[in-house]
Amino acid sequence: MTERNVLGTELATCSEDPLTGYGRDGCCRHFPNDAGRHEICAVMTEEFLRYSKSRGNDLITPRPELEFPGLEAGDRWCLCLDRWLEAEAADAAPPVVLEATAEEALERVRLETLEAHAHEE
Repeated sequence: MTERNVLGTELATCSEDPLTGYGRDGCCRHFPNDAGRHEICAVMTEEFLRYSKSRGNDLITPRPELEFPGLEAGDRWCLCLDRWLEAEAADAAPPVVLEATAEEALERVRLETLEAHAHEE
């Protein structure tokens, strides 16, 4: 069965460079054992990266021991639902790539909210 995105179509790849996803396969898939629910594909902004670091999740600094290259503005990355929602409430949410955001994200985030933050190519 094909995995679907929030638009109801086939889930697109979020990023292979840097390689993202809970399963490090480039996709923001739903994994039952992923407590963080890395299901939102977002395009990083300076504002969000600073916000995330201020909340204790430094996505900027490379961590080679975790095979994490560090992110910069413009990179696409699978974000935790709760972190994205927290950033959205603080007016710091990064744009969302709807085609690459797992359908299961709709269990916690309204489609209208995601659409209001849709990334425009």
